[in-house]
Amino acid sequence: MLSGKGFNKLYNMSGGIKGWQSEVAIGDADRGLELFDGALTTEDALIIGFGLETGLRDFYLSMIETVTSEEAKKMFTMLADIEILHQDRIVELYTEVSEKPISKEEFLAKEVLPAMEGGLSVEEYTSRFQPDMENEIDILSLALSIEAQALDLYSRAAQNATKPGVAEIFLTIASEERTHINHLTDYISRIS
Repeated sequence: MLSGKGFNKLYNMSGGIKGWQSEVAIGDADRGLELFDGALTTEDALIIGFGLETGLRDFYLSMIETVTSEEAKKMFTMLADIEILHQDRIVELYTEVSEKPISKEEFLAKEVLPAMEGGLSVEEYTSRFQPDMENEIDILSLALSIEAQALDLYSRAAQNATKPGVAEIFLTIASEERTHINHLTDYISRIS
C-alpha cells in the first residue's frame, strides 16, 4: 500500500506507531485547515497553495537579513530559490486545470494568504524546533519539518475537500511536498 504512494524505502518498526520516537506533525487534526475554507474550486486551492509557498519564501528571505554566518545566508538563499520552483509548479498546475495561462505576477495579485506552508506561524515553528539559525543542519531540519507539516496539511485538506477536483489538487500538491522532502533529505545526507 505505501509503496504504491511513492514510499520506496519501507521499514518494519518494532512496536508499530507507538514505538515511534521522532518528530511528528504537530497540532490538532483541524490545525491549518481554516486556510482552505475559501477553496471552492481547484483554482482557489492552487491560489491558496501559491500563497503558502510565497509565505515560506518570504520567511527564508527575512532570515538572510538576520543571520550572520555566510553559510547560513547561502542556505536560506538556496531554500528561498527552491520556493520559486514550487511557485512555478503551482502556476503550471493552475494553467493545466483552468486552461487559462497566467503569469506569476497575476498569481501574486490573487494571493490571499500571508501564511507559511504547513499552516503554522514562524513563531510556532521556531519555538517547537528551536533551531540554531546559524547552523546548516538545523536550518535544513527546520525546512524539512515545514515541508512535512505541509504534506500533512495538504493530505488532510484533500480528505476534507467536498468540491469536485479540489481533493485531487490537494493530493497533487501533497505529492509535490513529498518530492521536496526527498530532495531535502538527500541534500542533508550529502552534507552531513
